[in-house]
Amino acid sequence: MRTLLQLALKSLLNRKFTLGLTWLSIGLSVMLLLGVERLRSEARESFASTASGTDLIVGARGSPTQILLFSVFNLGFPTKNIDFNTYVELAQLDATDWVIPLAMGDSHRGYRVVGTATHYFEHFRIRNREPLIFNQGSAFGLDQTFDAVIGAEVARKLNYSIGSEIIVAHGTGDISFIEHDEHPFTVTGILEPTGTPVDQLILVPLDGIAEMHHGFYGEDDHGHHHHHHGHDHAHDPLTGVLDGHNGNTGEVSLSALLIGLENRAAALSVQRYINEFPDEALTAVLPGLALQDLWSILGVIENTLLLITGFVVIVGLFGMLTTLLTSLNERRREMAILRSVGARPSTIFSLLVGEACIITVAGNALGLALLYLGLMMGQPILQSHMGIYLHLGLPSAHEWGLIGLITLLGLGIGIIPAWRIYRLSLADGVTPKL
Repeated sequence: MRTLLQLALKSLLNRKFTLGLTWLSIGLSVMLLLGVERLRSEARESFASTASGTDLIVGARGSPTQILLFSVFNLGFPTKNIDFNTYVELAQLDATDWVIPLAMGDSHRGYRVVGTATHYFEHFRIRNREPLIFNQGSAFGLDQTFDAVIGAEVARKLNYSIGSEIIVAHGTGDISFIEHDEHPFTVTGILEPTGTPVDQLILVPLDGIAEMHHGFYGEDDHGHHHHHHGHDHAHDPLTGVLDGHNGNTGEVSLSALLIGLENRAAALSVQRYINEFPDEALTAVLPGLALQDLWSILGVIENTLLLITGFVVIVGLFGMLTTLLTSLNERRREMAILRSVGARPSTIFSLLVGEACIITVAGNALGLALLYLGLMMGQPILQSHMGIYLHLGLPSAHEWGLIGLITLLGLGIGIIPAWRIYRLSLADGVTPKL
């Protein structure tokens, strides 16, 4: 038996160049398949974890997916805005625990500036309902109009620290036409990296946005009058909203509201109430359901990707089959020698299957090694450009399953040349062709 193994190994080494290429092609195809799968699951995970603590998202009447995308993922913009008084009224509903206002439409060097209220930092949750953590500094105070809190990525890319000044531009994009330079914002807080789109945000008080746009649209003399709405019966969620603001907040039109409910079971009835809101045409979105819709749209793309990478792996394995089959004729003599040493046809059969198995397993190992190399290199890029955080954890059960499936396929493919050589060595056994 030992001689047999030595001879088999020798045979492998003799053909190291062609087998090495086969091994490489299987390794690359496995890396591609696992990489696409890892990206797919991490992107889902990242998306699903971004709005973990929000029960309802409210936008002007429109498509739920679009509202979800611009309010949570910073993709696209609202078509219409929401009146400030709507925020006040929804915040006073008994069913709502908290309401976070979001005002979008301004930017700073390509990053979004979002006007919001201080309680954004108390209630916004990511992943498993974890709060946002400050790396340095703190949130803006109630009377601080021109404070800003920036995401980790903004701080890193623009090299900002506490005290840096930010000049906000109206509109988005790197080139801004109108800069509000008479009202710079000062960085008071920098958030820890979250691996979510929050890393790319600049958060400022609503008052700051109001003050900055104020007089900018020629509203200096009027537009002051309706901010006292609901002041007397303001209950808890509104303390930060209506006190300590400069009297301009009423002018801010909001892009979206994030709502947390006292009781999540009320989500459907509150959603219906908001969708039929008398003062304004609104759409309330259940984040979970809107995400499902998004996945069903993206599912087609995902499956296509999976199909393509699956084919790549199969092509790699067929490469191995070709290599093994083309070498059969030269190996016929080798097998005859093995027979003369006393090997049985069944032993020769298992030798060839084993060979295919070794190549496939080695290919899988190479694929995994390349995958982790790729992940380590791609992690910072994906984190900074897409806000997707890639875990470098061990392969998931699903990934192990795929590896197992590929190994089985390799084994199956190895049986084809092994069977041929088995038949040949049976025939050769009768009349040795030396």
